[in-house]
Amino acid sequence: MTVRHDDLTVSWLGYATVRIESDDGTVVYLDPGRYGTLTGDWDGDVSHPPGREYDTRDGDLVLVTHDHHYDSDGVRRVANDDATVVAYEAVDAESIRQGGRDVDDLESLPYDVTRVEYGDELTVSGVDLEVRPAYNHADGRNVDTEGDPIHPEGFGCGYRFEVDGTSVFWPGDSDVLDSHADRSVSLFLPPIGKNYTMDRTEAASLAEAIDPDLVCPIHYNTFPELEADSRAFAADVAARGVPVVLDET
Repeated sequence: MTVRHDDLTVSWLGYATVRIESDDGTVVYLDPGRYGTLTGDWDGDVSHPPGREYDTRDGDLVLVTHDHHYDSDGVRRVANDDATVVAYEAVDAESIRQGGRDVDDLESLPYDVTRVEYGDELTVSGVDLEVRPAYNHADGRNVDTEGDPIHPEGFGCGYRFEVDGTSVFWPGDSDVLDSHADRSVSLFLPPIGKNYTMDRTEAASLAEAIDPDLVCPIHYNTFPELEADSRAFAADVAARGVPVVLDET
């Protein structure tokens, strides 16, 4: 399934992976790969895009938010030969490998790689891009067994960007932050899983505060810890007077 919004075609491919194509032909990918979503190995039976063998290599711009979403094979499956990969400064392949997952260094990939930090504003492939903070609150529920945030401040980011005049906001793996509602947004792509990020109720409240033209949730139901009732989320958002759509089977 795909979603049409303004001059954009939007496809949630699973987990945090989203493909956005403008009518002018610009293609942007968010956090491509992981958990078999692009290799055809994902076989869940919940409301979630089906796993598929995906190897289009048509992306002009690939955005990576943090270590948990960095998949070098996924990047290769979506990026074209002239692509630019924009990644948060703290993305660290060596740390990922030490955690048991085999990835290649970002700078070893055959693309232009740009590292960014909070507050950066840049234009890449005709896309105006802002780098936004993303983290779990130290006193919140998304903490590890030692009480530390699973996504501490400085570990990852979110992105607000404009493609062909339409603004898009992917907050990344984050709790709701005060700064999330300080920019106008046309298309809001919130995570709504029950762990690690804002949950569906918190995301619905944030959607009401942002008041976008359309909400399309992602980053849920890929595995049990990300379980979410997407239809309850959609009903909640719609009841708040905000347009919402689900891109799932």
